Amino acid sequence: MARVSVVTGSASGIGKATKELLESRGERVVGVDLHDAEITADLTTAEGRAALVDGVQRLTGGAIDAVYAVAGLALPVPATVAVNFFGALATLEGLRPFLLGSAAPRAVVVSSMAALHPVDDELVALLENRDEAAALARAEVLAKSPETLGSLIYSSSKKALSRWVRRQAPAVEWAGASIPLNAVGPGIIVTPMTADMIATEEQTAALLELVPMPLNGVAQPEAVANLLAWLGSVENTHLCGQVIYVDGGSDVVIRGDSVW
Repeated sequence: MARVSVVTGSASGIGKATKELLESRGERVVGVDLHDAEITADLTTAEGRAALVDGVQRLTGGAIDAVYAVAGLALPVPATVAVNFFGALATLEGLRPFLLGSAAPRAVVVSSMAALHPVDDELVALLENRDEAAALARAEVLAKSPETLGSLIYSSSKKALSRWVRRQAPAVEWAGASIPLNAVGPGIIVTPMTADMIATEEQTAALLELVPMPLNGVAQPEAVANLLAWLGSVENTHLCGQVIYVDGGSDVVIRGDSVW
């Protein structure tokens, strides 16, 4: 029987590439996005997160094999915190019960190599405490200086998300239920989210100064989709709590010998 997967952010970018790849392999994929998806849901809101869970229940009968939490924003605005962290957690935790009946349940989330960049420690702490109201308020303060402090919103949301994966993956709810939970950390990927940042050769070169990618430079979304698909496949039996960087070498350049 074909595996059944849920992919958030399925209308564009990495999410679309992942959905198309899984479907090309014969899987049934339930896409979730703001538009052009089987389930229309805004993951920045409690109502949207509930609509995601209700929609998956309705379309699958509450039985799925894999969750790919791909949806995200990279803007210097509070909504980035809402979808990147709280939306991702709501997706994974809300759909986890639907994985329990699978013979090979899997869960994967998209973080970012930006988790290695400077962050706002106060915002990260609020995210780790899962205080959404306070985190949104802090992001609002940072957003008032979009060219400086605002950039910390994205990196902070991804650092907190990576830490959550590391801490939760070995827990009874995940590893204890035979569900490998892992993350990927993309570098610069050609998607609608990055289009304005890499519109010209000059802009691309400037961005690569911040996000060095010595191996083949900027990547297409399929590079990430291929990794996501393996992490969500039956072949992945023992990878637990890893954040795997598919970033053309940014992690290596930035951290050198450090392995964490």
